Parts: sequence; structure tokens; C-alpha cells
Amino acid sequence: MIAAIRFVDSAVRKVLTAFCAVLLLAMVAFTVYSVVMRYVFKDPPIWGDLLTVLSNIWLVFFALALTVRDKDHIALDLIYDWLPGKVAFAIRQFWTGIIFCLGLVMIIWGIEAVQTMGGKYWEMWYFAWEDGGIVFKPNYMPKKYAVAIVPISGVLVCAAAIASIIEDSLRLRRGT
Repeated sequence: MIAAIRFVDSAVRKVLTAFCAVLLLAMVAFTVYSVVMRYVFKDPPIWGDLLTVLSNIWLVFFALALTVRDKDHIALDLIYDWLPGKVAFAIRQFWTGIIFCLGLVMIIWGIEAVQTMGGKYWEMWYFAWEDGGIVFKPNYMPKKYAVAIVPISGVLVCAAAIASIIEDSLRLRRGT
């Protein structure tokens, strides 16, 4: 059972890291393309800046889940080293619990934001799932697609916090 959980944890980390790498590459590519088209060819794409910003936002939200899982978020590691083990454990668990609550807030209000988000990006066309397949929509992309990262990231943050709490609890039981 533990081996399966570790496998899933490792797979999720790798997938999130790959998504972050792709989004970073896309962000750079959109920026370079937009700049070249704007200053060299005097014909900038309408969608270039928007895709750069959306790639950046999604990258940051996916990276949030990775930093929670790897415990790379802002922490006072020096103070934890000075404190007795059980006190440091309790403080870390407290902060991880707070981060878990942040993930819940992201899920609850993120879903609400997606459901109530109006408006469309006029510069973007999009694909949609209809009649059992992906269909190209020569219409404007709804803004709720961009906001959908908030509840997705909330789920990932909650899962990462739970995994971190379990991992730390097992380490405490082993005495490490």
C-alpha cells in the first residue's frame, strides 16, 4: 500500500514538474514570438500577450502545489533545527494544516468563481468537448477556462499538504 502511494506521489510530482516546464517554455516562446512579430515584422499577434500571462498564472499555481509537497514554501528551517523535535514537528504540522485550509479555500471559492465567471477573451478561440469529441469553437474563449486553475491547484495543494503531514508523521514515529 505504501509503495503504491509513493508511486502515485512520485508520478504526480513528475507530471506537475513537466507541466511547469512546458508552461515555462510556452511562456518564453509566446514572448519571443510576440516581440519578433511586433518589432521586426510590425504585425504583433493579438493573442501573444494573453497566452504569456495565462501560461505564467498556470505555472505559478502548479508550482505552488509542488512547493507545498516538497516543503519548499517559506519556512523557518533554522528555527526548526534549534527547537526540540516534537515542538518543531508540531509547528510544521500547524503550518501545513494552514496551507491545507488555503487549499480548501481555493477549491470552494475557485469553483464558485469558475461557475459565475462571465465574459470571454475576444482574442482567443478555443476547443470544447461536445458530442463525445473535441470540437474547434471559432468563438471567443470563456474567461472561466483561465480561472479553472484555482480549484485545480486547490485540490493539488490539499493533496500535497496531506501527503506532507503523513510523511512527517511517519518520520516522527521512526524518530528521524
